[in-house]
Amino acid sequence: MPNEATPWWGVLSSAAAPTLLIGGWTLAAAQQDTGFDSLTQTISALAALDATNRWIMTAALAGVGVSHVTTALALRGAALPGRVVLAGGGVATLLVAALPLPTVLGDGGSTPHAIVAGISFGALAVWPALAMRAHRLSRDADRGRGAERAPRPGKGGVPWGLRRKVALTATVVLLAGVGWFVSDLGQEGSQVGLSERVTAGAQAIWPLLVVLSTRRARH
Repeated sequence: MPNEATPWWGVLSSAAAPTLLIGGWTLAAAQQDTGFDSLTQTISALAALDATNRWIMTAALAGVGVSHVTTALALRGAALPGRVVLAGGGVATLLVAALPLPTVLGDGGSTPHAIVAGISFGALAVWPALAMRAHRLSRDADRGRGAERAPRPGKGGVPWGLRRKVALTATVVLLAGVGWFVSDLGQEGSQVGLSERVTAGAQAIWPLLVVLSTRRARH
């Protein structure tokens, strides 16, 4: 099992994703001419065709997509299926930016936008489970004289962010967030903006935590 630290540029890309996303929605919301409620209106509304300075959120979403793809390339210690799905989530996020909603209020919606947004949310929720690595057995266990031992940082062990229990728990939590967001969609009086921001924010932050765990495992 490879235990390779993520290179420095992967640290930068994984840190850029939550910075761009949270900074983007904060700045874009402040720019709206009409009152914008972040608790009840979606992130995508800030990049809608009639949004004020829509380029801010559009650029932020595109940057997040590129960041995820870059992080997937850099995360060498993760299992390949997880890296592929993370990159796929990044590409889908780029398409979210490229296929905007028609209006800030979301009137009429956009089927292409909804499809790519769904793919993005789904991929960024399940990739941790697909990226996990099995623990390496100790030498004694390899020889049949001992039980599996917990891996040690820097000793060929699995970084905590890629361990089975951690990765599966992350996916369950992220999927729960997606479920919360989806249940709020189209519901009058719901706080869909809040559920989307909590879920999207968590999905943007998790790759950074995994990357930092791979860096720590080398020291």
